[in-house]
Amino acid sequence: MIDRAHTETTLWRTAVSAFSYYSAKHIDEPGYTVGEDVTWCLEPLSAVEQTVLLRLSDLVASAIVDPTAHRTALTKALERLADR
Repeated sequence: MIDRAHTETTLWRTAVSAFSYYSAKHIDEPGYTVGEDVTWCLEPLSAVEQTVLLRLSDLVASAIVDPTAHRTALTKALERLADR
């Protein structure tokens, strides 16, 4: 079972990343990619299986770029992970 504190930290980091994300960020901050935010967001879950992390990375990236449309799916996936 994954510690709920780790999933909550991942969700918090995703929210911070989403709050600071905008479509032209890579222009204003050369070299920026959403991937670097995703990596930071998922750091607390480093003990999770790679296949699960790949699925979560897609959810985190989607939630950063469009939180309104994707936050529920990410939240549910993190809840399931913590309930294992």
